[in-house]
Amino acid sequence: MLDNQDINTILEKLENLEDEELAVELLKEFNSASKDLGKLLLNLDKSLPHEEWKKQCDEAQSRVNAVVSRIHDL
Repeated sequence: MLDNQDINTILEKLENLEDEELAVELLKEFNSASKDLGKLLLNLDKSLPHEEWKKQCDEAQSRVNAVVSRIHDL
């Protein structure tokens, strides 16, 4: 997970991006990936076996990391 400072840095970078369409696209991706990871971390689905939960968490974290990396590379 990202702390508030990381999130503020990401948002500031997107706000200052000249290509507004790209900024909106990346923000949507970031929000979606973060939301999915947050839901998994709360683990509201008690029927999900631990191994599957861990796999899904790793995949969701990878999605977040990929979007953050793309934003930082701008």
